[in-house]
Amino acid sequence: MADRVVTAGGIDKASVSFEEWNDWRWQFRNRVRSLDVLARLSNPPSETLADWQEVLRHYPVAITPYYLSLFNPDDGDDPLRMQCFPDSREIHFSLGGVDDPLCEERDMPVPGLIHRYPDRCLAIVTNTCAVYCRHCNRKRLWDKEKSATRQRLQAMIDYVGRTPNLREVIVSGGDPLMMPEATLDWFLGSLKAIPHLEVLRIGSRVPATLPMRITKGLCAMLRKRRPLWLNTQFNHSREVTPESAKACEMLLEAGIPVSNQSVLLKGVNDDYASMRELLYALERISVRPYYLFQCDPVRGTDHFRTDVWRGMEMMEKLWRNVSGLCLPRYVIDSPGGRGKIPLQPFSFLPEKG
Repeated sequence: MADRVVTAGGIDKASVSFEEWNDWRWQFRNRVRSLDVLARLSNPPSETLADWQEVLRHYPVAITPYYLSLFNPDDGDDPLRMQCFPDSREIHFSLGGVDDPLCEERDMPVPGLIHRYPDRCLAIVTNTCAVYCRHCNRKRLWDKEKSATRQRLQAMIDYVGRTPNLREVIVSGGDPLMMPEATLDWFLGSLKAIPHLEVLRIGSRVPATLPMRITKGLCAMLRKRRPLWLNTQFNHSREVTPESAKACEMLLEAGIPVSNQSVLLKGVNDDYASMRELLYALERISVRPYYLFQCDPVRGTDHFRTDVWRGMEMMEKLWRNVSGLCLPRYVIDSPGGRGKIPLQPFSFLPEKG
C-alpha cells in the first residue's frame, strides 16, 4: 500500500523524496482533505460518494500521507481506515448521542479551559489535528483549523495563576503539537512560572499519526518544561511503526514519560487478540498503557461503541494472561462530566479450559 499513497496534491509516495516524506510540514500540507482525493483512493460506488459528501458538510476529513500509508483504503473493514475515513453513520444514527457528552462547555470558567477536578484543569489550545479521528469526542470543534489567540491563552494562564488548588494543567485540543512551536513554548513557559503549578501534561496523537512532528528542536523545547508528561493515543498495533517508535524514544530520551490512552472501538480493537497485540507493541517501545476508554456517546459514533460487558470480558481475559505492565485501566468517562468510572474486572477463580 505504501507505494501507491495519493496525497492531497495527487502525489504518490514513489515520487516523493526521503526528505519530503520525513518532513512533518510536508506531511501536514499534503493531508487528504477533499472528496475527490478520497474517491481516487478507494473508487467507491456513487451512493457512497454521495454519503461522504454529506458527511463532509458536517465533519471535515484530514489524513496524513504517512497514516494513509499504513492501511488499505480499499478495505472498508481496515481498522486504521475506519478511524479516519468518513462514514454515513456519522450523520445517520439511531442511538442518539450529543455533541458535548462530557459537558465540557459547562465547566469552563474561562473560554477553552475546563476545570472539573479540584487539582487539575484542561486547556483546549487548538482545534487542529494532523488526522481527524471519526470517534473524536470534540467533533463539535471541527469547524475551522485554528489555534487559540494569545489573548485567550493569557486568560487561561491568569485563571490558573489565581486558582491555588490547581497543581496540574493538561494541554489538549485538537492537538497541541499542531500549534506554532513558539506559541506553545510561551504558553508552557508561562504556566511553568506559576509557583503553585507542579506538573504539565500534553495530550497528542502525533506519535501515531504524524511521528515526524517529534523533532530534536521540539524535544529540546519540551524538556525545558519538565516535569511534563505526554499522553498519546495508539488504538491498533499497526500504528506502532518504526517511525512512531523513534518518536516515542526521542521523547523518552528528553525525559518526558509517554503514556497511552486508547479508545475501545468496535471493529478496531474490541477483541482480545487485537488488544493484546496493541498492549505488547506499546510495551516494546516503552510506552505505558494508561487508560482504555469506553467510547464516549458522541453524536454519530454509534458504530464505534462496544458493549461495556464485552469490554469487561476482554479485560478480564487480558488480566489473566498478560503482564501487569501491559494493562491499562478500563474506564468510562461518565456523561454529564461526573468523572471517570473504573470498569476493571476481577475474579478469584482460575481460568477454565
